[in-house]
Amino acid sequence: MRKKRVLLLSEGFGSGHTQAAYALAVGLRQLSPDIQTRVIELGKFLNPVLGPWIVSAYRKTVTKQPKLVGMMYRSNYKKSLNRFAQLALHRVFYTQTSQVISQLKPDLIVCTHPVPNAVVSRLKRLGLDIPLYTLITDYDAHGTWTSREVNKYLVSTPLVRNKLINRGIPENRIEVTGIPVHPDFWKTYDKNEIQKQFGLKPMPTVLIMGGGWGIIYEDELLTYMTRYREDIQLIFCVGNNDKIREKMLADPLFIHPNIKVLGFTREVSKLMDASDLLITKPGGMTCTEGMSKGIPMLFYHPIPGQEEENAEYFVRNGFGELLDSTDTIDKWFALIREPYAAGYFRRTLMSKRNQQYDPMQCPRAVLRLMQ
Repeated sequence: MRKKRVLLLSEGFGSGHTQAAYALAVGLRQLSPDIQTRVIELGKFLNPVLGPWIVSAYRKTVTKQPKLVGMMYRSNYKKSLNRFAQLALHRVFYTQTSQVISQLKPDLIVCTHPVPNAVVSRLKRLGLDIPLYTLITDYDAHGTWTSREVNKYLVSTPLVRNKLINRGIPENRIEVTGIPVHPDFWKTYDKNEIQKQFGLKPMPTVLIMGGGWGIIYEDELLTYMTRYREDIQLIFCVGNNDKIREKMLADPLFIHPNIKVLGFTREVSKLMDASDLLITKPGGMTCTEGMSKGIPMLFYHPIPGQEEENAEYFVRNGFGELLDSTDTIDKWFALIREPYAAGYFRRTLMSKRNQQYDPMQCPRAVLRLMQ
């Protein structure tokens, strides 16, 4: 008897979509040794030249024209990817998708990005007979995620479920599972060991992240934080943006024993345990990881659209606050310098997380639905 196979399809428009796919894959394998998983960023896999170029163009648009991105998000909020767009994607960009599916022979396809979701939906209309699950990786439900061919929607919250129901999606096709995070974020690491591993000092610590594409070096709020470098340890994670890292390492503002500038790292879960405050762009995945660790969060410069919705959800539920002025920095940097306050926030948010979020709920739901 062969193992059941789950194919998880994503895209590289930000790192969160693919991280969610890997997190679900790992969770499924931990729950059942009879499951094989394969994660593919479809565009890059099928077209190694054009795929990364499109992602790069999107990245530049998000960075330089966020208001345009927000306008496009809002203007198409209730619209799915139309038939013409799906046909164009299928012919121009994903002509080999059906061949990949034929070769891998999955029992289930899970899409963590709207584009492969639209492509597989079209293949199902053309006769593909494989269940399609859609894992929405934000705390909102944009119309591009929706398709009649989706067998099950896996969503972050009851609010997102209700938004889908209001769009006409049958309630029995929606499962509230939360967004899965990698098992590394389920663990609690020893703070002293992490400090030794990264050369950190036992002092109040702030972790500053900007998602997989890195922070914006010229940001005035980030520069303002360096005023606290004598009393607050600052860890800047710049992701894959090597140019920004080189600039920061050459800038006297960031050259200090209490400042660490890191590039891409797979140790974010440990760094969160070593820190007392997380300052981040409100991507759905990063916010969920922060919630799973019970670390208070400040959200800066959300991209209009889904990041605004993500930030609103976590602020409303008490996991974070918008970082919109230097006064917010002053307030929180003063708070975390009080050992009792820092410990209180952690305990309170972990208790709140335990009431609202179970990191294994999504893998368990998928496994149950497959049976």
